[in-house]
Amino acid sequence: MGETSHRSTAKLVAAREKLIEQLHREISDERVLRAMAKVPREAFVPGNSRHLAYEDRPLPIGEGQTISQPFIVALMTQALELVGTEKVLELGAGSGYQAAILAEMAREVITVERIPKLAQRAKRTLEKLGYTNVQVHLAGKILGWRAEAPYDAIMVTAAAPRIPKELVNQLAVNGRMVIPVGSRWEQDLLQVRKQKKGMAITNLTPCRFVPLIGEEAWSEE
Repeated sequence: MGETSHRSTAKLVAAREKLIEQLHREISDERVLRAMAKVPREAFVPGNSRHLAYEDRPLPIGEGQTISQPFIVALMTQALELVGTEKVLELGAGSGYQAAILAEMAREVITVERIPKLAQRAKRTLEKLGYTNVQVHLAGKILGWRAEAPYDAIMVTAAAPRIPKELVNQLAVNGRMVIPVGSRWEQDLLQVRKQKKGMAITNLTPCRFVPLIGEEAWSEE
């Protein structure tokens, strides 16, 4: 049993190294790559998917939700342009994996999740891994988490039909938000930079995310 476990761990380590090497071709922020190399993705996926943890693809985590493809996680994190002093808001905690990556790179992370079972599981996993700079909250009807605003950066891991004003209001001036915007089926990943007057928007890549549910987003079907 011990030998099998050792072999399994060795395979995961090799797969992680291969993934980081692959990401290195398209991701230039070394802090993002270091965080991706450090956070154990296998801790955030169901046991039967553990062997797939370092394949560059999304994986189901239950409740009709997924853990995002590592490349998308890295791209979104890089687009937040974190230096380590920020307070970051994440919408859509899911498994907690993205929050762990953010926690490696920011001063404080507030993450909200609308599905109670996922929020509880994410909180347990993050605590087990020793992350003390992450708060996990159950999402309310209003998008984001007003109580801790303003945020230096906001990451939205679900797709909105448009850029929500509520989230722009919770973003500090010069803050960055990364959000998928489009239809329920296909979107563009946008970097939104809040300015004193208006916003600067950069289109990063086409993408596909689960819908963001709430005011200024999609209603539950």
